[in-house]
Amino acid sequence: MKVEARLFDVTTAFFFLAAIVYGFWSKEPVGIVGLVLTGGLSLIIGSYFHFVARRVERRPEDNPDAEISDGAGEVGFFSAGSYWPVGIAASGGLAAVSLAFWQVWLLVVAIVLVLLTVGGLVFEYHTRPNATD
Repeated sequence: MKVEARLFDVTTAFFFLAAIVYGFWSKEPVGIVGLVLTGGLSLIIGSYFHFVARRVERRPEDNPDAEISDGAGEVGFFSAGSYWPVGIAASGGLAAVSLAFWQVWLLVVAIVLVLLTVGGLVFEYHTRPNATD
């Protein structure tokens, strides 16, 4: 995780430095605020990676002398795939469009679709292979 933390440290420094240079060069407040907020968000993510890096064991990515074979083996647990997030995104997009154009009937339909797709995601059933078979 130290590699990721370093990447975000560099981007944070870049955004804050760019905000300073942009502030002296353009004297336009909206761009300065945007760059400072972007640097702040990058700082939050980098701080999280530093926090996690202290609590997890060292990975091969963090060792500059590591070999490719050091990273072999089980990578981790990945959840099963689901198509419900696509439905949630589509219904959320429909809700945003209906709000933008203030179509109340379409907003009602979009909210119902959002609730249905969230319910589908929460209560979806995954079949697991039985170990005794």
